[in-house]
Amino acid sequence: MIGLRSATPVMIEDTLLPFDLPSVARKKVSVAFDGGLLSSNGGVLLLRGVERRLGLAARLAGCIKDRRKAESILHSVEEMLRLRMFAIAAGYEDADDCDALRHDPVFKMAVGRAPETGDPLCSQPTMSRLENAPSRIEIARLMTAMIDQFCDSYCRAPGSIVLDIDDTFDAVHGQQQMSLFNAHYDERCFLPIHIYEGGSGKPVAMILREGKTPSGTEVRTILKHVVARIRRHWPKVHILVRGDGHYGRPEAMAWCEEIPGIDYVFGLPGNSVLDAMTRPVADALCVERATGAAPTLRRFAMLRYGARSWNKQRRVAARLEATTLGLDIRYIVTSPAGSPEYLYETVYCARGRAENCIKPIFNSAVVKPLIGRDDLRRHDAVALHRGPAQSAVAWRTVGGRTMPVARNARLAAGRGAERTRKRLPS
Repeated sequence: MIGLRSATPVMIEDTLLPFDLPSVARKKVSVAFDGGLLSSNGGVLLLRGVERRLGLAARLAGCIKDRRKAESILHSVEEMLRLRMFAIAAGYEDADDCDALRHDPVFKMAVGRAPETGDPLCSQPTMSRLENAPSRIEIARLMTAMIDQFCDSYCRAPGSIVLDIDDTFDAVHGQQQMSLFNAHYDERCFLPIHIYEGGSGKPVAMILREGKTPSGTEVRTILKHVVARIRRHWPKVHILVRGDGHYGRPEAMAWCEEIPGIDYVFGLPGNSVLDAMTRPVADALCVERATGAAPTLRRFAMLRYGARSWNKQRRVAARLEATTLGLDIRYIVTSPAGSPEYLYETVYCARGRAENCIKPIFNSAVVKPLIGRDDLRRHDAVALHRGPAQSAVAWRTVGGRTMPVARNARLAAGRGAERTRKRLPS
């Protein structure tokens, strides 16, 4: 029998340095190779303070029934939701990341456990079971809970709010439920609907849906439920609904006109009838630009127009712009009174802020394609991604002032952002 010997001896005890380091400024210099507990997720501690103030995890946990045996529970639903939201905000978008994060000292402190002596956090299988646990009713409760969170973010009821409604492209891979091929994006996708408050930029609701343009009935149903929930908190608030052309459906406009205290401003696709109604103004504008020195001229007009699918005529504001490239005409349909210039440039064009609100969530919060067992798990994932967005808005605004740092949902805590390296006490 041949004995094998290792090329290097096994170190069974520490070896002291054979020399002393010279002192510096009469201070002893020591060398240590044990860095202690280290983490590169220091920004999560900032999120912890915001989440504790908002109570997001507790609010969402109250919507989900814990069906596990009480004697077997090691991780509460609230703790797991808190870990999942913090992980998403830090750039760890997959439940698989929980296996590595469960021993991270910063994440352990963020959910309320000691960094060294505290028990490990939940693992990936436990987190996956949580994401598959909510029923359809509980998913609806999660969405209404986020609307309640929006309303509770105000110290007192506002006199009026603006609801910006828009959708965004979310590519999917494989034959997932609810995914459809969208010819505009030339890809299979979801088109989740986002609703934000136009003045503050606060998220109100997010609804996962198929990758197709919403119908008039769908838009009306979403507005009906969102407005009803808001009116439970603020019965007298005036609401302006604002959206682009494919939200200006006759069903949605008719519903807004039936409910007191609700106005709307929607984009309106052009057609030959509208172009004929604006042709005198357009011709005069083009002649004025051609004979003058101005490279760009803009005019506005107010029309009374009724499409065949509408039940009555409505106010339509037209923006006409003549440039060296030609004539461009945009239309909006509106219920509030005002000059066409004010309604288009001041009221309608301000909806561009909603698109800027969507970008931090789908870029910075790293909302990847929502892969799950079925559409229920994907709805649950949308609710969990909404938590970091709400925390980001709360972090940006403290006492009415906008914070100059952490402008998106990562809050400088995630991968790709500047890392904060912290040494923690043992």
